Amino acid sequence: MDEYADRMLVTSALPYANGPIHIGHLAGAYLPADLYCRYQRLRARDVVYVCGSDEFGVAIVVRALREGTTPQAIVDRFHPLIRDSFAAFGMSFDHYGRTSGPVHRETSQDFFRRLAGNEVFVLKTDEQLYDATAGVFLADRFVKGICPECGYKDAYGDQCERCGTSLSPAELLSPRSTLSDAVPEVRTTTHWYLPLGDWQKRLQEYVASHSEWKPNVLGQIGAWFTSGLRDRAITRDVPWGVPVPADVAKAAQVSARGKVIYVWFDAPIGYISATREWAQAQGDPSLWERYWKDPASKLLHFIGKDNIVFHTLMFPAMLMGHGDFVVPHNVPANEFLTIEGRKLSTSRGWAVWLHEYLETFPPDYLRYALAATLPESKDADFSWKEFQLRVNSELADILGNFVNRALTFAKKEFSGVVPPLVSPSDRDRDILSRLADFPGRIAVAYERFRFREAVALTMDVARLGNKYFNDSQPWKTRRTDRLACGNAIHVSLQLCAALSVLTDPVLPFTAKKLRTMLRLEGIRSSMPGAQPAGLIGWDGAGAPLLAEGHVLGPRAILFTKVDDAVIDAQVERLTRQGEEQGKAPALPFAESKAMIDYEAFARLDLRMGIVLSAERVRKSRKLICLQVDLGFEERQILAGVAQHFDPAVLTGRRVVVVANLQPRKMMGMESRGMLLMAEDRDGRLALVTADSEAGAVVR
Repeated sequence: MDEYADRMLVTSALPYANGPIHIGHLAGAYLPADLYCRYQRLRARDVVYVCGSDEFGVAIVVRALREGTTPQAIVDRFHPLIRDSFAAFGMSFDHYGRTSGPVHRETSQDFFRRLAGNEVFVLKTDEQLYDATAGVFLADRFVKGICPECGYKDAYGDQCERCGTSLSPAELLSPRSTLSDAVPEVRTTTHWYLPLGDWQKRLQEYVASHSEWKPNVLGQIGAWFTSGLRDRAITRDVPWGVPVPADVAKAAQVSARGKVIYVWFDAPIGYISATREWAQAQGDPSLWERYWKDPASKLLHFIGKDNIVFHTLMFPAMLMGHGDFVVPHNVPANEFLTIEGRKLSTSRGWAVWLHEYLETFPPDYLRYALAATLPESKDADFSWKEFQLRVNSELADILGNFVNRALTFAKKEFSGVVPPLVSPSDRDRDILSRLADFPGRIAVAYERFRFREAVALTMDVARLGNKYFNDSQPWKTRRTDRLACGNAIHVSLQLCAALSVLTDPVLPFTAKKLRTMLRLEGIRSSMPGAQPAGLIGWDGAGAPLLAEGHVLGPRAILFTKVDDAVIDAQVERLTRQGEEQGKAPALPFAESKAMIDYEAFARLDLRMGIVLSAERVRKSRKLICLQVDLGFEERQILAGVAQHFDPAVLTGRRVVVVANLQPRKMMGMESRGMLLMAEDRDGRLALVTADSEAGAVVR
């Protein structure tokens, strides 16, 4: 359980300063890290938690062009909104920085310079689209054209927003520049690349040494290893970013004009620059090195599933290439959060924004609702009705009700002081004994990044309190057995005191309010900062914290139930903004095909199959090679679904196969069959499946 007892540097993926924070961000990278760090601080461990706004990237330039402003103006608008929303939500960063600052520029350039000096990079010259009118090379988001998959006329050079197909600028039909609307021409340009293939063996050994990583993380890494790691460009020809160091460019005989460090390379370096800024704020500029260079330090990255490869392969390769830094000790990535059963989409208005949520509800309501449903191993769904149920049935009816009952009886029957525990019954001793076990049990869940379990166990303390209160029946014993009544209230108040500590990672605002009601002092804070010795922390929360005769504070309601009308308004707001964003472009259903007779359908041999293995096809962006068990034989099938599915997700799935298609050669490989998929109007694919044995005939 004490694997992470040494010094810890914890990070959350840097949010992109191109818009506000939504609850999908919170569930993926931010709330889990905050829960973890608050818990660790309550255990008096040395943890520093850094984050910051990711302020470079082509999308920011595109937005600035669309709004007729500058990239700096865009990030200056969203950085404070993101920072302040996080603070209001209770995020306990030791430091929250930004990548457009001078410390980050210096840190990124020094890192780039070090890798260049270590001859880690390779230079490549290739052809890219160029806007002669604007005088710049065109990165993917600077190019629009016709999508070759669905024919959408305004697809970007990295992805079609209508059908979701991943693209490159060269694949667009009739491309044009988003800067000048000119037809681009092809010119040569030279860039620095990180040759990940050279690091594959070392990276495989590194990953193999961390069998404790989450299965979803290891599965995605394994798929990349199977496909083989390739060179990744780390510079771009765009006008916004950290400039390539002039001395490195000169030594390589490459013009540095207009060349910047690619955002995927400089963004994780933002963790280092943020730690440097934190150290400067502590008055010890070299303090950051203790967390990044001392082998005793543990580096942990909290991220969403879309950032797994960057933090488990690319950033570790960068750190290895540098040579002075520790590599990530764990990368507890979460899956995606859907909203009301639909994929979260900011472009289509299907999102719940944090700053808007905070206009209506307390932060702890969302912290609890999300923490109880985090997408830890698979996608999870947020619904407003479920949110309401969590608040009303759990926070109010279980936790709030128990605290209110205990404090109300203490006020009415014992003048607002803690009654003594005299000749406790077996029930009283059993409850105190069980309470003593809870900090350790909950700690195991936190240490293993099982936050949903930690939250459930914490709420079990309140459930235990309610049952104990009901079984003790102090409303009866207050007249018939004052000693037993006093014991029941004494034990109940000890449970309340424990809850004021154990709930702190999840409900920091409520926990503080509860401690005020109890007049409980001398408790460690879960916020950053030095604290005096001798404070009571996590490990002490299972012992009685309130002395006999301790004077309690004034009572207050911890939670107010959420009315149906309030929830209905939130659902209507979400639906309305989704409809407004969804008006362009409107997506019709696919047209029905011509009628066929039964004999034509009967010629199809549709069979159930089980995917035995799946891996990406080298040099193909779309193909996945599957080995499928059809019961009577195994088949190799190539499916063009790599933009929609991670190979690791497909392994073990039951699929429907068209088993009597003529074999077909693709990328030099034979495909003997086809998987059936359902495609919605957004171009998203879903497996057609059934709960049947391999080889079963689908009729």
